[in-house]
Amino acid sequence: MTSFNSDFTMTIGGKAVAGASSFAVLNPANEQEIAQAPDCSAEQLDQAVAAARAAFPAWSATPIEKRREALLAIAGVLAANMDELKRLLTSEQGKNHEDAIFDVMGGAMWCQAGSTLELPVHVVEDTPERRGETRRVPLGVVGAIAPWNFPVLLAMFKVAPGLLAGNTMVLKPSPFTPLTTLKIGELLRGVLPDGVLNIVTGGDALGPLMTSHPGIDKITFTGSTATGRKVMASASATLKRVTLELGGNDAAIVMPDVDVEAVAEQLFWAAFKNTGQICIATKRMYVHKDIYEPLKTALVAYAKTVKMGDGAEQGTQMGPIQNHQQYKRVLDLIADAKAKGYDFLMGGETSTVPGYFVPITIIDNPPEDSRIVQEEQFGPVLPLLKFDNVDDAVARANASDYGLGASVWSADVDKALAIGSRLQAGTVWINETQYITPLGVFGGHKQSGLGAEGAMEGLMEYTNAQTIYVKKAQPVAA
Repeated sequence: MTSFNSDFTMTIGGKAVAGASSFAVLNPANEQEIAQAPDCSAEQLDQAVAAARAAFPAWSATPIEKRREALLAIAGVLAANMDELKRLLTSEQGKNHEDAIFDVMGGAMWCQAGSTLELPVHVVEDTPERRGETRRVPLGVVGAIAPWNFPVLLAMFKVAPGLLAGNTMVLKPSPFTPLTTLKIGELLRGVLPDGVLNIVTGGDALGPLMTSHPGIDKITFTGSTATGRKVMASASATLKRVTLELGGNDAAIVMPDVDVEAVAEQLFWAAFKNTGQICIATKRMYVHKDIYEPLKTALVAYAKTVKMGDGAEQGTQMGPIQNHQQYKRVLDLIADAKAKGYDFLMGGETSTVPGYFVPITIIDNPPEDSRIVQEEQFGPVLPLLKFDNVDDAVARANASDYGLGASVWSADVDKALAIGSRLQAGTVWINETQYITPLGVFGGHKQSGLGAEGAMEGLMEYTNAQTIYVKKAQPVAA
């Protein structure tokens, strides 16, 4: 059993702060406690918000070039401490070391690339009478709530643009994965000015305290659509700005001209990377009838070669479900599919080893109205769905309340682009999936979110527009 004996503390005003109480953090691979994390009280949240508020005037007045340097410093700290952070992240999240490195270094990359973005200034008028220009100004204090599937990368989705725009922040990681973020806060003390980035952790009560806090000007949240609705409702009381990156039921459409053997491995990981716990993972796979049988055979054959286990063990490719709540939800979806009599190509059984392990499960052409098709599973369960013509596949892919991501797979790129342009999703990939960059806009359509992350649009989410008009001096008559 891996344990961490260091005392984990919050970072408030640049100082180490113990929680008013603490809560246990478990390793999902064995359900054993690995550490105690601080449980932030309402009074301590007030202190964090006050520290951010006090730091805001100086930080917002700091030249943007200095703020860029701060993001590069964060990236440097993540990279320099990657080995320690990777082990800590694997112990609390469950993902293997390779995926943990991606999480940490992805956060570093997001800060590095995000530091290159520019805040626009738009000249709206320049006449002999006046000059008018619209610029972007920071909002104030941002409350950032990060999820448990990619604790570092998705936190940096928020930290990088928030700080670059001139805001100060209070960051709260998931109570299921608080330790790595707390450690990063510790490493950044003295790197950033005190109060610019405060990190607090706590249980279920802390999130609502943040979303309703009168001293927080914006909430940026990544998580489920159901929780996103609650965040938006709570934030509305004080008209907080919100950015919501929510759930997805991402569809893949696989055309009959693909090379089945060549594409099977890619399609597998499109669905099962990070044990399926990715908002933009393939959740529904529509396969043309002409290749349905050979592709399902190839997927099952490859799946049988994949090693599932403790992410800290060498050779592990897939870890456990991260927490018991999600574990039970995935098992419930499997139980429903069994009760309805759907055909399982593999999986469907309950793991007999300790930990929140769900064996790779592939379900053969369940009905379109089944729960496993209509709901986001967020786990290692994939329905394969047969289609006859592309219009039918597009209609079925779009028949969802979600609209986060989608992909089209075909040897004919032009045909795939034409299909992809008809899909109702914020990001559409052709012959790949899950690729995102800080220089591209990422956001959901429909109930998959509100606002955007990445690129100029994502940066501007952390600003208000301010238009300034200057009346020019009029010539004086001789």
